[in-house]
Amino acid sequence: MSSFKVEVQTDSSGRWYGNAMRYDTEELAKAQADDLAGRWMLVREWRVTPCDDEPNYTMGADGGLVSIALAKRQSTD
Repeated sequence: MSSFKVEVQTDSSGRWYGNAMRYDTEELAKAQADDLAGRWMLVREWRVTPCDDEPNYTMGADGGLVSIALAKRQSTD
């Protein structure tokens, strides 16, 4: 299953930086990238790209971001 990742540029080197968060929808990834850019003063550009990693974050029932592993554990309790 593919997922989407957020990458940002924070300097003039042209390098893109990301983390291990993988989102199950492109829309969720874009919302998280926009939120990050609003909180981090050094973000010059951001992008969302597809990747082959398993998604590890999704939208929770309350509309917030939730770890897929945590959601699975909670549903079995």
